[in-house]
Amino acid sequence: MTRRLAPLTALALIAAPALAQGVPHADPKRLSDDVRTLAAPDFGGRAPGTPGEKRTLDWLVARFKALGLAPAGPDGQYLQQVPLIHTRVAPEATMRVGDVTLTQGKEVAVTSVRPAAAIAITDSPLVFVGYGVRAPEAQWDDFKGMDLRGKTLVFLVNDPDFEAQAGDDAKGRFGDRRMTYYGRWTYKFEEAARQGAAAALIIHDTAGAGYPWSTVNASNGENYDIVRGADDPRVPLQGWIEHDAAERLFAAAGLDLAALRVKARSASFRPVAMGKSFSVAATVKVERITSANVLAKIPGRTRPDESVMVAAHWDAYGDGPPDASGRTLRPGANDDALGTAGVVELARLFKAGPTPERSLVFALWTGEERGLLGSEYYATHPTMPLATTAANLTLDILQTAGPAKDVVLVGPGQSTLDPLLAAAARAQGRTITPETFSERGLFYRADHFSTVRRGVPALLLMALGGAPDLAQGGRVAGQKWLDDYMACYHKTCDSWDAGWDLRGAARDVDLFHDVGARLGRSSVWPSWTRGSEFAATRDRSAAERK
Repeated sequence: MTRRLAPLTALALIAAPALAQGVPHADPKRLSDDVRTLAAPDFGGRAPGTPGEKRTLDWLVARFKALGLAPAGPDGQYLQQVPLIHTRVAPEATMRVGDVTLTQGKEVAVTSVRPAAAIAITDSPLVFVGYGVRAPEAQWDDFKGMDLRGKTLVFLVNDPDFEAQAGDDAKGRFGDRRMTYYGRWTYKFEEAARQGAAAALIIHDTAGAGYPWSTVNASNGENYDIVRGADDPRVPLQGWIEHDAAERLFAAAGLDLAALRVKARSASFRPVAMGKSFSVAATVKVERITSANVLAKIPGRTRPDESVMVAAHWDAYGDGPPDASGRTLRPGANDDALGTAGVVELARLFKAGPTPERSLVFALWTGEERGLLGSEYYATHPTMPLATTAANLTLDILQTAGPAKDVVLVGPGQSTLDPLLAAAARAQGRTITPETFSERGLFYRADHFSTVRRGVPALLLMALGGAPDLAQGGRVAGQKWLDDYMACYHKTCDSWDAGWDLRGAARDVDLFHDVGARLGRSSVWPSWTRGSEFAATRDRSAAERK
């Protein structure tokens, strides 16, 4: 599927004048000071449902009030309450395929996000559904109308284009090796629920998932979700099956998994009944938690119901198992205290400038590390209409190694926002570099995605997307920074460092100041590129954008 820019829209956006000379710029010291505060021990790692959450929320609300921003939450508040459920499938859960026992944490890693204290599935027929994709814009349907209610669906990870070869129907239909949303595990579990399945299992392989079995298995049976209504059910049991264990099950059923992988790349693929059944008996610990998003705004001068959103997530992982030094606190300094500091800094910059025509919304989400939950709750309970949200600009991990000659863009080619970012980068003497590992689906793994899947165009700055071309040391130095950071990703060593050089991060924040200012005064609506899986959703609300 080829993505092409809508030329007139892109040109109209670029034609908007850049920020005037002499406007204030993001201050590296302010960013550092804010991260130092948010990552301090008394903030407790900013985990939802802990004392560190209250301290974090109080501090953020105080900052927005001090800057003179109006509340953007419900009922004139800065906080939007987010009801969550926390579940844990008991480790002694019994799972069987025929007479073969599957052990939690070994052959399978399963969770539930339903608020039920027990799961009982008896003799649910196993059905292999290939990649489990239903994509009308790509003329692709792996289900072919089969009744899958009560079945246990077995999926391949990623999307049909990931392993496609020349001559395969799937080749080029889903962006080649660039993952689309259809490749994400979240989509597969959602599709299983839509099909009325009893359970959903994804066959793990490291290349297709983008991470090893140990990452999948790290949940230890735990999961989180927002509290959902009866009209938005989740599949009762969801999870992964280890690749070798899956091969053995297919072989026992007289099926060749490798051959089925090839067939799944054909548009004529139909679900395959495996002739085996899946049974589960498990207890589930269910806990209810109330967390909160922080929402503030600068109301638009002439079109206040239209908005541009700037966002990051405030939460991190809190306490965890001790590391080699005995430390347990995972402070999330870069992920995402730095992004949070960037949003606060953008609020300061925009408040110091002229009042925009559209409203500017500053959103700091809870529960990102638990599955984009705060942003998902907002997307299902928006306080500003999503149909008239022009764009979502999200900061999630910025590089801390100084100025760069480029900016790495995650999800290039998705929307007409790309040339707007490129124009802002050119004004800084920088270029755009596409993300390095598009098959890992980073575009679908940050909070902007909750509004993206409701049709809102977005830009994501996430330093995990590839090595920056640093002004000092080039791409080699950038790769070293990235490797060093990844060694601390989600660990106790993601902590504030006085030796950080945040000049590059400040310039990235300035990019969003430029893009947000142009969008805030523009009457143009950014759009998805042709063939995007989100274009049809946006099109359905076109009448609301005059």
